[in-house]
Amino acid sequence: MRLMHTSLPEFKLKMQAAAIEQSPNKEVELRGVENLKSAKMQSLRTGRIEDAISEVTAQKDTQRVEVVVLPRVPETMHTVVIKGFDAEGKPTKAIMEVINIIHPTEEVELEGFTEIDDRRPLLGCH
Repeated sequence: MRLMHTSLPEFKLKMQAAAIEQSPNKEVELRGVENLKSAKMQSLRTGRIEDAISEVTAQKDTQRVEVVVLPRVPETMHTVVIKGFDAEGKPTKAIMEVINIIHPTEEVELEGFTEIDDRRPLLGCH
C-alpha cells in the first residue's frame, strides 16, 4: 500500500520541492491541511499536483504560489466523539453525535483569476 499513498509530511515536502525546482527564490504556501496530524495522500494525484506547481512556478512573473486543499464536496458529514474521564484519567462515558460541516467552495480562492485550468475529473470518476 505504501507505493499507492504519500504520507502527509512527505506530501508537504514534495509541494515545497516542486516550487523551488524552477527557482529557489519562489515562495510556496500550503493551506488546508493544518489541522491534519496524519494522513495519506493519493500518490498519483500528488504527482499531478507537483507537476501543476512546477508549471505555475515556471512562469517568470510568478513569485509566490499558494496551494490550497479544499473539500471537493462542500458539505461533509463528520462524527463527533464526546469523551468523559475521571480524575485518574479513566474513561467514564462517551457520546457519539454527527454534524454536517459546510465548507467554502473553490470560488473563494479563484477570485480575480482570469486563467483557470480545471483539470479535475467529473465527480465519481476519480
